[in-house]
Amino acid sequence: MSSPLWFVNLVRKTFPQRFLMARLTKLPLLGKGIDYLLFDRDDIIYLPKDRTVTIQEEVEAEGVVMPSRVIDAFIEKANYLWIMNTCICREATGCKDYPVELGCLFMGEAAMGINPRLGRRVTREEALEHVRKCREAGLFQLIGRNKLDTMWLNVRPGTKLLTVCNCCPCCCLWKILPVLSRKVSDKVQRMPGVRVTVTERCVGCGKCEKGVCIADAIRVAGDRAEISEDCRGCGHCVEVCPNDAIELTIEDPAFMDSLIPRISSLVDVT
Repeated sequence: MSSPLWFVNLVRKTFPQRFLMARLTKLPLLGKGIDYLLFDRDDIIYLPKDRTVTIQEEVEAEGVVMPSRVIDAFIEKANYLWIMNTCICREATGCKDYPVELGCLFMGEAAMGINPRLGRRVTREEALEHVRKCREAGLFQLIGRNKLDTMWLNVRPGTKLLTVCNCCPCCCLWKILPVLSRKVSDKVQRMPGVRVTVTERCVGCGKCEKGVCIADAIRVAGDRAEISEDCRGCGHCVEVCPNDAIELTIEDPAFMDSLIPRISSLVDVT
């Protein structure tokens, strides 16, 4: 049975308290329980925005596969596709900068159990058009297994629900990453082969560290920005840098050969 609307409304109202919940994951016993209840067996991958990827000459010569192709590949083989009417994160926080109506895309048989008043089943063409609109709107995308979605939507099993989040940098659930326990936060990862570097063009202006990074992974030290291992490779800092001083590259052009089987081993979308 899907979640009733009153419960979804409760989730919206309590969403601003997500940072408190995230801090509780650091408590020994309580944190273990929250991990099992909401994040057990999660594997969620940030996909860099296509437009932030710097193409190396040797890669360009071989042909370029952009990160968005990962999502498109799953849409093409999925038998069950569901688009939410709104983004609950942006709706709950009253986002003014990004479209609230561009919600998550779910794939897999479990998505058919979502309350029909929250979204609708769509065709492959509609799903592809939806994710295209999300990219054009400046949203970055995550893909993977997220147990939290099976809980608040009250659908099962987790092995048949693939989540594609279309996130903005201001309202995303995963802004809680810096305050989560390491065990939980490590389940949200950058795409394999992604490298983000600060070049000599950096002048230490600080624009990249002012509420820009969801993972709080960039800081100005002296006269230059530094990026920590907490970086999830979304590419937002690349976009906001006024001097084009941050570069995002994909060191493994065959990343899909490992990433698609990895996700497929967790969730069956057919």
